[in-house]
Amino acid sequence: MMSPAPRSADERGSGTMLMVGVLGVLLALGTAATWAAGYMAAAHKARAAADLAALSAAVAIEAGADGCVVARRVATDNGTTLSVCDRVGDQVDFVVSVEVVRPVRTGMPGLPAEVTAAAHAGPRR
Repeated sequence: MMSPAPRSADERGSGTMLMVGVLGVLLALGTAATWAAGYMAAAHKARAAADLAALSAAVAIEAGADGCVVARRVATDNGTTLSVCDRVGDQVDFVVSVEVVRPVRTGMPGLPAEVTAAAHAGPRR
């Protein structure tokens, strides 16, 4: 039976260092993917809240109420802050535009702490 060839002393531990490097890269990629997923989820929720706020404002204006008050309440109920509410047109033919801001909690300095989304709605026809 043959015995394995003796290993050189300068190769000992090289597999460990390779695995440390591979695991470091995987950890960095996983962290980046988590941050990206957090931003994508926050952006999606902000767009949905903006759409709901704009549609609610348009329905309220048609009913004779203050659309921006309704839009603010809907935005708040959906975890966002209404930053812009603007109505152009008259009671019959109008467009209401809203912009909402949603916080993103990444805990990483240097990354944006919020995402913004806008939506527009008009009367039902």
